[in-house]
Amino acid sequence: GPSLLTDIEGRGPLVRPEDAVAFAYRDHKDQEEYGSQPLPEELKVLDLPAVRATGIEAAAREAVAHLTRAELDGFFIHLDADCLDDVIMPAVDFRVPGGLSWDELTAALRPALPLGKAVGLEITIYNPRLDEDGSAGRGLADVLAAALGTAAP
Repeated sequence: GPSLLTDIEGRGPLVRPEDAVAFAYRDHKDQEEYGSQPLPEELKVLDLPAVRATGIEAAAREAVAHLTRAELDGFFIHLDADCLDDVIMPAVDFRVPGGLSWDELTAALRPALPLGKAVGLEITIYNPRLDEDGSAGRGLADVLAAALGTAAP
């Protein structure tokens, strides 16, 4: 990203691309169409078709193995709600069809948490004003409860 955001006080990068994973990434065409920066070559990218071809849990284990290398102290999970299928997650500002199901998201998170290496988890993009009946928010809460239930004490 722009150095104004990624090199604060000359201490950047805050996260090196080679120490991150883009998991279940699916908006390649939108990224090009809207002029977003391309993903860095050093970034480990497991796009949604590859994740499904490998199997959600196997792909998640691959991502976790990358993030738990000996030279890393831990990892942070950044979860955009729009990673979910548009049918079950309408409460986002930029809707993209064909994302993960609730079960797939739960399966993707489960391998990441029991190791005790996840130092934090945030959910972004969810817009409660667009969640008319609250079902999308309840779905997110259910996924977190199921995934966090596997976390180390």
